[in-house]
Amino acid sequence: MAATEPIRDKKQLKALADYFLKRGQLRNHALIVVGACTALRISDLLQLKWSDVYDQERNAFRLHVTLTEKKTGKSKTIALNKQAIAALTLYFPHRRGTFIFASNRKEDRAISRVQAWRIIHAAAIAVEIAGKIACHSLRKTWGYHAWTSKKVSPVVIMDIYNHSNYEVTRRYLGIAQDDLDRAYLAVELF
Repeated sequence: MAATEPIRDKKQLKALADYFLKRGQLRNHALIVVGACTALRISDLLQLKWSDVYDQERNAFRLHVTLTEKKTGKSKTIALNKQAIAALTLYFPHRRGTFIFASNRKEDRAISRVQAWRIIHAAAIAVEIAGKIACHSLRKTWGYHAWTSKKVSPVVIMDIYNHSNYEVTRRYLGIAQDDLDRAYLAVELF
């Protein structure tokens, strides 16, 4: 089985997100944009709730999302860039339930990983993106563009992805949350 690939062409990535926007499928549009802009694994992305990204008291979107990664059990804080916030803002008035990527069939449940794959895969075929494009492609896309833009240090990228054998480098360089924030905010995909 071949590994999933990042979406290397920003025009194709925009076409993928716009595919849903043109159809008024704002949840699916937000799935593509937020998935690509946060580099989250699909298991973590699908569990995001509106309360994670929106502060009811301030009536405003949060600048950061903090979560515990399902795979690693590590706490992670992610800066939401303007593109992610724009997609969420567009979708917010149409939200259903507590989960951002809510199922249309089950009350107050997120869509499944399989449904997320169907959404992404079908749109990739429709906009003619070649290669093996799946849920993990969104996560890889962020890293690919962060790396190729040369705006984000590879060391910071390794930290964002929690790649192993990096702790010594991380301590040595003193990577801090503001370095991670700059990385998330520097990569503009749409």
